[in-house]
Amino acid sequence: MPATAPLTARALLLDMDGTLVNSDAVVERCWRHWAAEHGLDGDSVIEVVHGRQGYATMAVLLPERPMEENLADNQRMLEWETADVDGVVAIPGAPAFMASLADLPHALVTSADEGLARARMDAAGLPMPRVRVTAERVGASKPDPEGFLKGAAELGFRPQDCVVFEDSEVGIAAGRAAGMRVVGVGPRAAAHTPDAHVRDLEQVRVEALPDGTLRLRFTD
Repeated sequence: MPATAPLTARALLLDMDGTLVNSDAVVERCWRHWAAEHGLDGDSVIEVVHGRQGYATMAVLLPERPMEENLADNQRMLEWETADVDGVVAIPGAPAFMASLADLPHALVTSADEGLARARMDAAGLPMPRVRVTAERVGASKPDPEGFLKGAAELGFRPQDCVVFEDSEVGIAAGRAAGMRVVGVGPRAAAHTPDAHVRDLEQVRVEALPDGTLRLRFTD
């Protein structure tokens, strides 16, 4: 879908990895290491990791494994990823985009925990939003809508008044399940028919209208 028609919202809910921060290099390093430990094909693992919390990815890949083992491995994975920020950079346009939101209603809604989110946002040179819903604040991973619904509630807006920015299939599904419109960011999002799609955040402009509405414009 060409990203030409403007959208309006009262608040924006932002995924982190793949949306604000390019962390693909470290994600691949850590998950390929985990895949090798479990005798799994690394390429097949990488296809399903984006957007979910680690334990949920493990449950997809090893459906017969007890959940307590997935949760233990998830904690180990978070420690690996938090310690490794080599190659973590901002998505093109993210610094200006975040600066434009400084005084506007927005929240971070990420499958990372607080420590990992801070490590990656810092590595990318991006400000941490005041309102954030991280992994430890939800009971279910994306594609469950819980995180986005909590973000909207904490900002004080109805779901239908929010627009989600996401890069992954499960993240887009979570935004839709929350009753929100979705701007897809980057190549992974293009196949999942978001309400608008952009190459990166250089194509997004946010304008605050006098009544508090946010107008999102998309450039070629």
